[in-house]
Amino acid sequence: MKKPKFLTVILCLSGLIAISIGIIIQISPLDFYSANNIDIGSNVNLLSEIRASSGFLLTSGILILTGAFVSQLTFISIVLSTVLYLSYGLSRFASMTIDGMPVNSLIQATLIEITVGLFCLFSLWRYLHSEFSK
Repeated sequence: MKKPKFLTVILCLSGLIAISIGIIIQISPLDFYSANNIDIGSNVNLLSEIRASSGFLLTSGILILTGAFVSQLTFISIVLSTVLYLSYGLSRFASMTIDGMPVNSLIQATLIEITVGLFCLFSLWRYLHSEFSK
């Protein structure tokens, strides 16, 4: 089955975002987080946790991007992308309601994550609809 262009674009975009953020955090977590007024300091335990989660973000992005071009990975890629972005965005939103409002850059990140996640969810719905309508 030929993959719709919209799905390919969404997988490429969401994959490249995750890869980019994952790489940036792996290379310089202090700079990345200080841009959002977060002071990590020299806590090696916290740096270990941050690099571990950014490694997952990086490898998830690679899998998502690969799914744009390898049909056997398309379904898992769109599911992963949907879960990844909606879980980040909705968790940030929950934090805003529980903990208060963060800096504007994190509010913007929340909006981007939820938007990308909803596009992925729509793409997943269309993919499932096209697969099961055969």
